[in-house]
This record gives sequence, structure tokens and C-alpha cells, in this order.
Amino acid sequence: MSRTYKATGINLKTQALGESDRIVTILTREFGLIRAVAPGSRKHNSSLGGRSGMFVVNELLIAKGRSLDKITQAQTLKTYPGLAKNLAKLSASQYLAEIVLCQALSEQPQEELYELLNEHLHRLEILPKTDKFSIYAYLAHAVFHLLALAGLTPEVQVCCLTQQPLRPDVTDRNWQVGFSISAGGTVSLDAWERLRTEGKIGGDRENSKPILSANHPINQLPQISSYQIVAHRQEIPAISSRLNATELAMFQQLSQPEIMQISAAKDDGWLSVEQILRQYAQYHLGRPIRSATLIDSYFAANHDATV
Repeated sequence: MSRTYKATGINLKTQALGESDRIVTILTREFGLIRAVAPGSRKHNSSLGGRSGMFVVNELLIAKGRSLDKITQAQTLKTYPGLAKNLAKLSASQYLAEIVLCQALSEQPQEELYELLNEHLHRLEILPKTDKFSIYAYLAHAVFHLLALAGLTPEVQVCCLTQQPLRPDVTDRNWQVGFSISAGGTVSLDAWERLRTEGKIGGDRENSKPILSANHPINQLPQISSYQIVAHRQEIPAISSRLNATELAMFQQLSQPEIMQISAAKDDGWLSVEQILRQYAQYHLGRPIRSATLIDSYFAANHDATV
């Protein structure tokens, strides 16, 4: 008989197998990411049909297999029906699932990641409104926490060049700060400009070399020292985007356990924050987040949709 084990997990991805089966990718507390066959789950009235759906939390009994494990029993503990009833919420949930699939490890406990994902799925589900600013705000909050758990959180409290605190001046409409994906977060534009100017000056000095003529007597050639002094200049990071004071304040509060009351319902600041965070996540994960385009398309169409 095949060896069996118990696990509690949430379904993050499904794909058809054969005529009636599914392969389900599950984030479990006890064993991290596992892939298992749900036999007969595509048949009408199958006991595993609903239990193998997206974002269903099950207590599972799984049999070890040679190539793929097999789900033998499943008892549903929690579902998120509110996500499937609204395309924006469903797309945001799939967005988070993509990030988790990149982060999760196999054959290792992933309890923190499991709990964090379920917490943010619950917050998305109970959102009373689905206007784009609320969705983007809660999505950015969740992505920031997932990146923090993986040790990839962007630096938004201090300048990445000077390590000096950044305090947004919301009274100044022209106040701005740079965001550099390659540097890992926010950058003071004054410090960046100084570094760029110094880099140009230093580069001119470094490139100046003596020009030797072919007719120059060998005994009059400049003496070359037996050692060289190499000066390493700080690399000038590329500025990916610029944030105003309100947007930086939004970024800085993403690290908090609870997101602030969204008073920016008439402001597109959350849209900018999510877009920047999306580019940052894609850079560090090394792959595009395909579900993000669904959210953009949904709000671009400017209509409510249900699944």
C-alpha cells in the first residue's frame, strides 16, 4: 500500500489531467508546496469536484506516488465565495497566488506564508466596494507583506544612497523622490543628482591618459609605477519612477499590519503605488505577473463584471 500523509492546504493552481482528473498545486502548512492528482474531480457529482477548486482550503489525506501524489480524502475547511463573484477580486487573488507560487518551497513547512495568504484573501473578499483604488490599495498591501516575508521588501523609509530618512512634505506639490528598482527602493533626487554629477567629473579624470608618439624616444617614456591605484566610484542607479509626497506616504504605511482608511478614493495614488510595486516584484521574481493585466483590463473597461 502507498504511504499516506495528512496536510492542510489551499489550492493555488489547477490543470486538467486525462479525461476526468485534475492536478492541483497546493500550499500546505506542513509540507509547503505540493502537486497532487485529484482523481475523478472533473466528473459530475465527484466528491473532489468542488474541493479541488481555486482558493479552497482543505484538510487532506494524500497517498505518496512515484511521480505525483494522489488525494484520497478531502474535507473542506474554508472557501472564499466572494472572490469568485467579482472579476476584480478574483484577478487580485490570482495575482497573489502567482507571487506565492514563486516564493513557496517544497518539502518544508510554510505556515507563515500560508497564514499570510489566507489573511489577505479574506481582506479582499470582504471589501465592500470594488472601485479600483480600494482594490489596488489592498493588493499593494498584500504584495508588500509577501515580499517582506521573502526578505525582498523595498526600502521606502530611507534613501538607498545616503541612508537618511525620507519624510514626505505633503504641503509641497513639487516634492518628489525617486524609486530605483535596481537600488532596491527610494532614492533622494538631490543625492542622486550629486552622484551623477560627481560620476561625470570622475569619469573625465579617469579617461585622461598620456598619448605616446611612435617617435617618442624609449628612454623618455613616462615611467610606469609597479602598482596602480584603482578608485571605485559608486554606481549610479537608474531611476525607475518618481513619487510625490502623497504616494511616498502611502508606500511607507504598507509595512503596517492594517492598511489605513482609504481616504484616497478620488486619488490615483494607489494606482501608481501598485504599478511601481508590481514592476519591483516582477524584477525580483524574474517573471511577469500575468493576472495583473486582468485587473487593468477590468477597470479599463469601466464596468462591473461577475463570474
